[in-house]
Amino acid sequence: MATLMSTAEKYLKPEVINQIKRLDLRAQFIVKGFLQGLHASPFHGFSVEFSEHRKYTPGDDPKDIDWLVYAKTDKYYIKKFEAETTITGYLAMDLSRSMGYTYRQELTKFDYSICLAAALCYLMIHQQDPVGLLTFDRKIRNSLAPKSRRKQLGDVLSLLAKLRPQGETDIANSLVQLSAMLRHASLIMIFSDLLAEPEPVLDALYRLRHAGHDIILFHVLDEAEVEFPFGGMVELEDPENNQRLTLDADGFRSDYLAEIGRFRETYRRECFQAGIDYVPLDTSMQFDKALTEYLARRSSRG
Repeated sequence: MATLMSTAEKYLKPEVINQIKRLDLRAQFIVKGFLQGLHASPFHGFSVEFSEHRKYTPGDDPKDIDWLVYAKTDKYYIKKFEAETTITGYLAMDLSRSMGYTYRQELTKFDYSICLAAALCYLMIHQQDPVGLLTFDRKIRNSLAPKSRRKQLGDVLSLLAKLRPQGETDIANSLVQLSAMLRHASLIMIFSDLLAEPEPVLDALYRLRHAGHDIILFHVLDEAEVEFPFGGMVELEDPENNQRLTLDADGFRSDYLAEIGRFRETYRRECFQAGIDYVPLDTSMQFDKALTEYLARRSSRG
């Protein structure tokens, strides 16, 4: 762990390092129930997870006999196990310019997403599952092949720390490109502010889901994008095309809040119907607390 953390500290910005240093404690709290739910298999055989006993029958492997039970009961019982399969995870990070925005929080949406991705990367490696990284704006820009080595977290973070959100986004095209790249059912964890027309993005998500992938969509917005804490006449700028708009914030607030509410509700509803986990977040939330609560809910469903 020390080597992994020194690798992370070599590359990460100070505010991210402070979050990463606490990963070990958070992982111990939630790791027991996290990915096991995704691993469940109907087949018995090779596994580390004990399931139940059954009576020995001719043809069973004597190596599976529970000799402690035999010593107590003078009867032969076989230990049954629930088979597990390795899952492959992909962290898909929105690298468009709007992800670099923050109004008054310490972390931008991109930095906040790095913290989430680091925690999930750590947890998957802890489970000995391979995890990779993809970044995208109008198309996929960077990639790291999935690996389960402890060094992978440092490699993921060192790449992310070198990147800066810039340019416009085409989330739907990037997800279609991702779908074409994948050959096996995987766990895809997407981090984006989703600032694009929902319909093509949802269509791309449906395509991924139809291909058998498990999807977690982390919808990361800035606190100001959710709460609209502005007053009086303000000038707002589109972070991706630099267009500016001057308006009366007080008169605009109720319409804006209603629209952002509809926007998030559309994703919540459509993702629920498609079997996609939708996790709405904003940068005023403690990312570790929000992630822990989400993973606890997810594992309880498993």
